[in-house]
Amino acid sequence: MKTSLLLTTLAGFCLMASAATAQDPSASPTFGQVRLSTGFTNDPYTVEVFAGGPVNGGALPGSCVGNIGEAPDFRLNFSANGAMPLFIRTISGSDTTLIINGPDGEWYCDDDSFGDGDAQVRFGRPQSGVYDIWVGAFSGNPETILVITEIE
Repeated sequence: MKTSLLLTTLAGFCLMASAATAQDPSASPTFGQVRLSTGFTNDPYTVEVFAGGPVNGGALPGSCVGNIGEAPDFRLNFSANGAMPLFIRTISGSDTTLIINGPDGEWYCDDDSFGDGDAQVRFGRPQSGVYDIWVGAFSGNPETILVITEIE
């Protein structure tokens, strides 16, 4: 009985670990990348992406939800001076989510903070470095505008 329980627990852990490591921040982003600095002039910076993918974002730490791709959808290389917050948002006709691997290696997730099924992650004092961004969806691959801005 104990051996059976241990094997079941280990199998469950291995499944969760493989799902959580399915995201590959080192992979080339599907919809491109940009290098921006605090005070960037083309604010807001927008890019069209297709949300969703085959991976369950809920396997990641925190409150991540939605289906996402293995590779990031977009990569932001940001040079911050700490003077302004940074917002990363989605605008879509479908319910979308955001999953971001920040420069500190932490996962930042949101579902509906921008309202109407759109997601937003706010970095009050953004760090300099790479932000790998996944745009999630609950079904399909809806066309979505990814917005990077310092405007609240």
